[in-house]
Amino acid sequence: MLIYDLDLHEITNLLKGWNEPVYRAKQIWQGLYQHFYESPEQFTNLPKSLRERLAEQVTFSPFKVKIYQDSSDGTTRKTLFELPDKNLIEAVLMRYGDPADNPQITASPTGRGARNRRTLCISTQAGCAMGCVFCATGQMGFKRHLSSGEIIAQVMYYARMLRQENQNVTNIVLMGMGEPFHNYDNTMAAIDRLNNPDGYNFGARRFTVSTVGLVPMIRRFADEKRQVNLAISLHAADDETRVSMLPINKKYKIEAVLEACHYYVSQTRRRITFEWALIHGVNDTPEVAKKLAARLKGLLCHVNAIPLNPTPGYEGRATDRQRAVLFKEALELAGIPCTIRMRRGIDIQAGCGQLAGAVSD
Repeated sequence: MLIYDLDLHEITNLLKGWNEPVYRAKQIWQGLYQHFYESPEQFTNLPKSLRERLAEQVTFSPFKVKIYQDSSDGTTRKTLFELPDKNLIEAVLMRYGDPADNPQITASPTGRGARNRRTLCISTQAGCAMGCVFCATGQMGFKRHLSSGEIIAQVMYYARMLRQENQNVTNIVLMGMGEPFHNYDNTMAAIDRLNNPDGYNFGARRFTVSTVGLVPMIRRFADEKRQVNLAISLHAADDETRVSMLPINKKYKIEAVLEACHYYVSQTRRRITFEWALIHGVNDTPEVAKKLAARLKGLLCHVNAIPLNPTPGYEGRATDRQRAVLFKEALELAGIPCTIRMRRGIDIQAGCGQLAGAVSD
């Protein structure tokens, strides 16, 4: 039993079953999410007998660190975790200071400012079933869903690390390995637990969930009226192009995805971000931008473009800076806000689409 898989009510019930006072549950909860304790021995406010029982019957870490890598510029750290069943997952810490001098480019993964951010890119699955052709995780196939606790544990690992540097996590993007909406219940349970005001108290608007466009889940997410940010990996303005990159488009075509997006905005009044990997000669021309703008007209949204990150299984290459700027300008001329995102951690395969759950050579 993983402690992070339990909410406060479940911890309370566990302690009741052990004939422990129920107030101990909140002590454990606060120890986990406010003090970042990672073993029962650290809960010195608990009696020794309870600490020993926790050590015997509850797991406090669902993985071991296989390896970590820092980018050459020191802004990005990627950590490879090994789960008990030997599956591997990766999570990334991105450190952002002031944006680059060029006003055309932003460092933020959500395109919404970047000063002194400490952003985590968290995985929700080992592997991925979506099969996006330019994504290393999609190329490796689906292994299994992560539990809510395994998702949370990635966050707490980095929160612990940053606290040692007198820093805090500022943003969490569920854009790592896996499709969050394919593992919807566990993903949302993790967010709810991290958002709990008596625990980690991480603001809902500082989460971003990214999906390739699972229409029923977008609608469910809309009905729940969460304050969590929503990002859609779109990457193409017509079905023929999109299905060649994202096989899920065979099931959920662009029109259906955009209808769900309109429904989301109508229910929540929140802006959607569309993720767009700029691929040279495929989806990076002003003509494509105009077609995209026509699709998005009237929708409260923002396009977050990033030159394609290279992966071994895809031959396409990133657009160059000039073409990226022309794409952005064509969108903005048509009334669609757009930012071009700065690529991070490419030298350690930590960029979007590069996580593969493997030890790098």
